[in-house]
This record gives sequence, structure tokens and C-alpha cells, in this order.
Amino acid sequence: MKRLFLALAAVAVIAGCTRNPEVLTPTEVAAVSYRNTGPTSLTLYTIVNRRTGAGAHTALGVNASEKVLFDPAGGFKAEGLPRSGDVLYGFSPAFEAAYSSAHARTQYKVIKTTIPVSPEVASLALQKVKANGSVASAHCAKSTSAILQTLPGFETIEQTYYPTLLEAQYDRLPGAKIETIIEDD
Repeated sequence: MKRLFLALAAVAVIAGCTRNPEVLTPTEVAAVSYRNTGPTSLTLYTIVNRRTGAGAHTALGVNASEKVLFDPAGGFKAEGLPRSGDVLYGFSPAFEAAYSSAHARTQYKVIKTTIPVSPEVASLALQKVKANGSVASAHCAKSTSAILQTLPGFETIEQTYYPTLLEAQYDRLPGAKIETIIEDD
């Protein structure tokens, strides 16, 4: 009986680590897409504990022909902002502000680092985040760094599980514009 209980507990733990978010059809994605009108760029969002300095989460904004947020293993939800796998579509400036505000709390800050890229690099990043699929819990920085290091101009990025280590590498890249968002509950 004890073995059966342990086996069921193990299955429950494994099931808790896997996510299977809804996947939208191309028609549904096109209906909610937010078209980019500004320069193409990549934005790394790093959520950092203000007391300890430890990284809590990583996400990557891609501003290409459309603007999306790759939110690997993330849980951000907002009405009118559909998620397909780990990509949030329709990532308008209002939703971007809501995303930052939802994470910037008394205990956490958001470090938002934007790097201008060519339309070709932005398009490649968009393809890669859409093709990536869902990410397991605690793999946000690893999956984001794995995508980044395959892009022209980002080859020096090393894979890491740690959001603040990824952020430190990203912040050193040419053209990085860093903004820190702090809010109090």
C-alpha cells in the first residue's frame, strides 16, 4: 500500500510540473495580433526579489511584425490577452504596462532591458518563440537564454537557469537600454 501511495504521489508531482496551455489556431492568433509600428527590438523582463536580489522570473518581449511576449512557464493572465503555449499575443503597450505592474510589487522589481535589433533578427526571434512550445516550471531563463544564443548578435549569451545571470549577460550587449520598474502594493 505504501508503494502504491508513493507511486501515485510521484505521478501527481510530475503532472504538476507539466503544463499544456491552450494552443490557438492561426486564425485566432491573427484576430488578436498587435502590429508593431515602432522600431524592431527584443526586451528582456527580469523579475527580481528586492530583498534578496534573487531572480524570480524571465520573459522576452519580441517587437517584430507583431508584438508578443514569450512568458515561459509564466502565469500572467489578462482579459483580452490570449496565450498560446507560452506566447502572449496582442501585447500592446497597455498590456505591457499591466504585465510590468503585476510583477513590480513591494517585494519584487522588474528590470526591463530593451535592445534594438534588425527586422530580420526580430522576425527570427518571433519564429523561435512561437515554435518553442510550453516550458516546464523553473525553466524560464534556460529556455529564453537558449533562444537568444541562436540569434545573430546574441551568440555570447550562455544558457542559464538563473534570471539575474541572464539579465547580467543581456545588459552588457550593445545598445541595451535598462529601465527598473518598482511599485508598492
